[in-house]
Amino acid sequence: MKAIRVAAPGGPEAMRLEEVGRPEPKEGEVLVRIEAAGVNFIDVYFRTGQYKAPFPMTLGIEGAGTVEALGAGVAGLSRGDRVGSINFAGSYAEYATARADRLVALPAGVSARQAAAALLQGMTAHYLARSAYPLKPGDACLVHAAAGGVGLLLCQIARRSRARVIGTAGGPEKTALARAAGAHETIDYRLGDFVPEVRRLTGGKGVQVVYDSVGKDTFEGSLDCLAQRGTLVLFGQSSGRVDPVDPQVLHQKGSLYLTRPTIVHYTASREELIERSTDVLEWIRAGELAVKVFREIPLAEAAQAHTLLEGRKTSGKVLLVP
Repeated sequence: MKAIRVAAPGGPEAMRLEEVGRPEPKEGEVLVRIEAAGVNFIDVYFRTGQYKAPFPMTLGIEGAGTVEALGAGVAGLSRGDRVGSINFAGSYAEYATARADRLVALPAGVSARQAAAALLQGMTAHYLARSAYPLKPGDACLVHAAAGGVGLLLCQIARRSRARVIGTAGGPEKTALARAAGAHETIDYRLGDFVPEVRRLTGGKGVQVVYDSVGKDTFEGSLDCLAQRGTLVLFGQSSGRVDPVDPQVLHQKGSLYLTRPTIVHYTASREELIERSTDVLEWIRAGELAVKVFREIPLAEAAQAHTLLEGRKTSGKVLLVP
């Protein structure tokens, strides 16, 4: 089968389409024929070595397709079932394995491409708005990168929670996408500092929570946007790692809270995985959550997908199609 392999840490050029043996599912695992793989920043972190994993590797953790074969001890699944996962062992490939308990069934009316575009980012938006900081009616929240894959979904879910949503994005096209996704107000960060605009929009009070996937470039400003006892949810670092933080800063700026979550800890149990994935997939099926696919790219051109993602040239999800 064909797969995208990385021999050593590097840039997008380190990704190579190679012919490799089709994996065999071990006990408790399932082999899935991948119809679409989701491209995520975590893939970039693995490719560059920011997240540690053994090289050489097949990239990709998210995807959807049909069950091809079952490992020993797997029950409740059959060949041909439609499934998705955010825990594949290399989804940038024609076939990939995952543990059976980390697969979710796709409901009728939700395509493999929709699932591959929404599972990781949709469940991320779900845990951000429902768990990392549970939004309440009347809360004001700031969503950075509001026109990105997570951002567009988070704006919609935050709006469902009856929170006031302020989104940042780069340029008029992206701010328009954020508004269409549910942001009440948007800020074009290319036009100036977002902090005074957030303060103006909130009458000087600040927001109860900032959802920040950008990291280094926005971290200090995010703290300055918070109301007293507000929460900064730092869930990504697309612009780079944040410098070490003196805890005194949190007290000086209003007894603030800072958390650095990961979806691994918010889908750790099978029950939590099913709860979040069911909500996301059912909202999609019912037309209550819109999934924007920015581009579908052939598997062989995976380097282009990473170049677009790292260059912040995407709005919505990028998919790889074998």
